[in-house]
Amino acid sequence: MIVDSSLVLSQFAKKRNVPVKYDRNLVAATIKAMERVEEIRQRRERVFTKRRLAGKLARDRKREEDRKVVMEGEHLIRKELREREEGQPLVSETTKASRLHGEERLRQKKKTRMLVDGTTQEEMDVD
Repeated sequence: MIVDSSLVLSQFAKKRNVPVKYDRNLVAATIKAMERVEEIRQRRERVFTKRRLAGKLARDRKREEDRKVVMEGEHLIRKELREREEGQPLVSETTKASRLHGEERLRQKKKTRMLVDGTTQEEMDVD
């Protein structure tokens, strides 16, 4: 099928901002559409506000739970502070050791390489 470029261009060259003759049905449809748009906007605002407040209420509840846990474990916090003031180590020396018989552990890192076709390839590096 052959497409005539002059026909395509003539469709784009239509006059803009030409006053439309009054049409009762068009005005009624336009007013109805404007009311519907306003309803949708108000509903979206209500949903947004509800979600924002729900997040705030969840954070407040979590904060209250955290305070309750701290109040229940206050004796443990006091004990730890007392141990720090006395200079006692919080972790024993045996658990701090990061060497195996005088040799450092070799740590391995995984590198993921993204290939052009969208797949991934993993490699292992030794530090």
